[in-house]
Amino acid sequence: MEPDIASLAAMIADPSRAKMLTALLGGRALTATELALEADITAQTASNHLAKLLEKELLVVRKQGRHKYFQLAGEHIARLLENLMVLSHNITSIKTGPNDPSLKVSRVCYDHMAGEVAVALYDALLKQGFILDNIDHCTLSPAGERFFTSLGADLTTITTKSRPICRPCLDWSERRSHLAGTLGQWILNDALQKGWAERDLVTRAIHFSPRGKRAFFNCYAIL
Repeated sequence: MEPDIASLAAMIADPSRAKMLTALLGGRALTATELALEADITAQTASNHLAKLLEKELLVVRKQGRHKYFQLAGEHIARLLENLMVLSHNITSIKTGPNDPSLKVSRVCYDHMAGEVAVALYDALLKQGFILDNIDHCTLSPAGERFFTSLGADLTTITTKSRPICRPCLDWSERRSHLAGTLGQWILNDALQKGWAERDLVTRAIHFSPRGKRAFFNCYAIL
């Protein structure tokens, strides 16, 4: 059986469903009511859309008590959406990325960091030889293993069979690579746990405090 690309594309192409999927790019689980507000549609319409997205395995649902929470089905769905954003801006305009300046600086891309800061981080890791870039994939070097171990990363824990430890992800706004994979996830979580940055409660933005930004840049030798 051939892949049904047309029906999948049609599923994402609906404006309301596209808004709902984009709202979930931050990695958080949202209720049907919250997604209805994001898409500016009624609760009943949102319920119909969510049923279709679940059927196509673009979303998963988690139940907690009487409530249901919806999430993207995985990083592969987030990557697909980010790539579509890049393509849509290539077609419609030379201007790239979100209109919100804070989202351009730093934002969550499913479970890792994107934006200007993330691209600068990727460049710094390359320059120091901690990661090796092969255009469509990247690898963690022995020097990189020692560096991240010294920062407290348990590489045996973050190395999984289902996901690469590091992967270049084309940044929607910068059009250059930022770091995805389980290592990219660890870096984001580490910065949040150390209090260098915090997630915006409404948008996907990541806000660094002045002290936190200096500490983050010093830690990774970002120029």
